[in-house]
Amino acid sequence: MADVVYIQIADDLRARIVDGRLRPGDAVPTEADLAERWRTSRGPIRNALALLRAEGLIETARGRPARVVERKATQAVDVSVPFTRWARELGAVPGAQTQELSLRRAGEEKAAALGVDPDDTIVSVVRLRFLDGRPTMLERLHYTHEVGRLLFTIDPDEVSITEFLAGQGHPIVTLQHEIDAVAADAQDAELLRVAQGTPILRLTRTSRDADGRVFEASEDRYLSSIVRFTVAASGISPEGQYLRAVGG
Repeated sequence: MADVVYIQIADDLRARIVDGRLRPGDAVPTEADLAERWRTSRGPIRNALALLRAEGLIETARGRPARVVERKATQAVDVSVPFTRWARELGAVPGAQTQELSLRRAGEEKAAALGVDPDDTIVSVVRLRFLDGRPTMLERLHYTHEVGRLLFTIDPDEVSITEFLAGQGHPIVTLQHEIDAVAADAQDAELLRVAQGTPILRLTRTSRDADGRVFEASEDRYLSSIVRFTVAASGISPEGQYLRAVGG
């Protein structure tokens, strides 16, 4: 019976968090209050709170009431999902504010990433991305001229660049992701509204077409307070050295 009670308590609190009756930062009712309401001992209460904590809905600390935490948007990095579609699948409203759309000399670093000569012209885009109006990610995109020149025919604030290019015959067929953490630079700090030097998540992507040619090299910088990355894998090889990504 105690097992059923703790599940009922967890379900009730979870529903109150999901529908907004308990918002991020709000204190969860105390163990004493919950015990009185549910006419049970503190054992089931603690089990219910532990379950919600494991789900990432609340945080607890000795001597302080449990509090509702901001839920993070989860993005799988072993699959390619455009930001706009990902946001909508989360039930959030995506937004974009283009800071730069320009032609520029590739330079050594971008030339190496795109497989072009340093003196070749490439197209660069800097866009601030939003979830429900909140600055969430700053993307710096670099394209070969053949592909990137198409972006001058659209409003990049209004469309998914990835989906637009796919419709123009340049879909992402294979890609490589690298994830690390970096300190926010001056532009990150201004646009993402954080202090310069704040740790943020960086997702570096290299995209190839059906012929294996690189046409995009990008660097997306996410606020770790809003987004977390996940990878799903099928298992570990007998030698314990290999994980095969299967989608998230």
